[in-house]
Amino acid sequence: MFSYFSPEARVPATHPLRSIKGYADTVLQSLTHDFDELYASTGRPSIAPERLLKASLLIALYSVRSDRLFCEMLDYNILFRWFLDMNLEERGLDQSNFSRLRERLVDTELACRFFDAVVNEARKLQLLSDEHFTVDGTLIEAWASTTKSMRRKDGPPDAGGPDDQGMVISAANAAPTPPTPRPPTPMPS
Repeated sequence: MFSYFSPEARVPATHPLRSIKGYADTVLQSLTHDFDELYASTGRPSIAPERLLKASLLIALYSVRSDRLFCEMLDYNILFRWFLDMNLEERGLDQSNFSRLRERLVDTELACRFFDAVVNEARKLQLLSDEHFTVDGTLIEAWASTTKSMRRKDGPPDAGGPDDQGMVISAANAAPTPPTPRPPTPMPS
């Protein structure tokens, strides 16, 4: 049996993401000129910056723990496809390109302007509350771990000896390096 429907038809009219999508699209429309300057007209096709920012918004709203998981979810999540203006036949996003381009965009002033504008719009409409705040601590830990170095919590690193997991700590930068493998011992004849 063949059946076709659009993602638009599957998202309920009262779903909270409908209003968020409207606010995000309005903010993105105001930044269109800036996006045009950011990306060259030649070269490999890229993921639209508007799609990257809206994906970042979904990742934050739904506490998706990694870009890889988000790209996987995008293959089957109709709500995410609808929010990103993707049809059902459109190929999902490649995780490595998505991560690289999103990271590059998030490091720009445009990403800050986008998120500030979305939050300000929500504040103006009194959609934010100071009374309740929920955070997925594992997501924050994962984001934090991408920027911190590997250092021992119980004091300074050893002067080059193995730690309790068998990793060798370099005194120069306190970063663990895998232990050097030993050559196999010849079997007696």
